[in-house]
Amino acid sequence: MSPEEKKTREDLAACYRLAAKHRLTDHIYTHITARVPGEEGHFLINPYGWLWEEITASSLVKIDTEGNKVDGSPHRVNPAGFTIHSAVHMNRHDAAWIMHTHTRAGVAVSCMEEGLMPLNQISLQFHNRIAYHDFEGIALDLAERERIVQDFGTHPVLVLRNHGLIATGRSAAEMFSNMFYLERACEIQIAATSSGRPLRLIDDAMADRVYQQTVQMLEEDGDLPLEWDAHLRSIEGRGTDYRL
Repeated sequence: MSPEEKKTREDLAACYRLAAKHRLTDHIYTHITARVPGEEGHFLINPYGWLWEEITASSLVKIDTEGNKVDGSPHRVNPAGFTIHSAVHMNRHDAAWIMHTHTRAGVAVSCMEEGLMPLNQISLQFHNRIAYHDFEGIALDLAERERIVQDFGTHPVLVLRNHGLIATGRSAAEMFSNMFYLERACEIQIAATSSGRPLRLIDDAMADRVYQQTVQMLEEDGDLPLEWDAHLRSIEGRGTDYRL
């Protein structure tokens, strides 16, 4: 195993543990995947049937673009669950890391006609950076992959309407940050819309300004390593067995 793959496995296992900690899981369903550095068409995915808090670096399974095992792992995988991930991985070189969730807040927002609303500073992080894909049933049809890619475009996050959320990234840190704050924005929206009080939406001019500020901060990328290191410390206090 190359040092690059070992590091990817450890970071991916950390993402699963972090997702479990922040209650972003759907029991044994949904996935976080990562492209294997230096191996065209190979990806890492969780063993099917494992809880996310159980995932370790060595338990991750290496698969191809169709979800077939390529590393002799004894663990099962869920090829159908890789349908969405494979579509994006194969067509987006920047999407080396992909996370898909079915959280209560995320699915609730995916059911709203308005989608993610410009309600606060957190939601504005995704102004002009979020895409939508209409519900087509359970994602088992490989033909849907082309439509997902078309709707996703070059955006970092996608709302699967009436289904859930997807976040991508060039690194584990970027992907997890995108999902962490997208989920937070959804939680705030559900809280605000459930209050029964009139909502104060942010106008387009201010949303565009925040978008430009967000793009500038992403280009500088100064805080992301600090954020990722803090995330890792939050789970290492519970043990480092995810690295095994």
